[in-house]
Amino acid sequence: MEKIPSFTIDHVRLLRGVYVSRKDPVGGETATTFDVRMKEPNREPAMGQGAMHTLEHLGATFLRNDPEWRDRVLYWGPMGCLTGCYMILRGDLEPGDVADLLRRLFRFAAGFEGEVPGATERDCGNWLLHDLPMARWEARRYLAEVLDRLGPENTVYPA
Repeated sequence: MEKIPSFTIDHVRLLRGVYVSRKDPVGGETATTFDVRMKEPNREPAMGQGAMHTLEHLGATFLRNDPEWRDRVLYWGPMGCLTGCYMILRGDLEPGDVADLLRRLFRFAAGFEGEVPGATERDCGNWLLHDLPMARWEARRYLAEVLDRLGPENTVYPA
């Protein structure tokens, strides 16, 4: 079998950032998959499962309610390695096109208070696996250390 493109990225040099993982033609449009990398792979601890699960719920809720972007959101969810999330949007897009959207999403998550959306036994397949305090901490850190400082070093995959 051929190695898939996401396994050809140099994870030794990959920094936290926002990267275009792939662009796929779908009908007459393009779907852009973003690698929203919150942790340096293999160099810092992966995100806790509860925090990641909570960020999944907060991110999906925010994105699908955003008046400007909600009709373009195809997917928001965690990477299996727990170092970030994938965001798939309709359109031929680049990191700069979604930087403000991601800043707003992570500000929302960082300041979220109350019951996590969809975190009930009826609504979620693992409703007890949530950690809002850590999700908020991770969101604040990513916002301050990455999203507020985006540049070529963390928006273009290392060669």
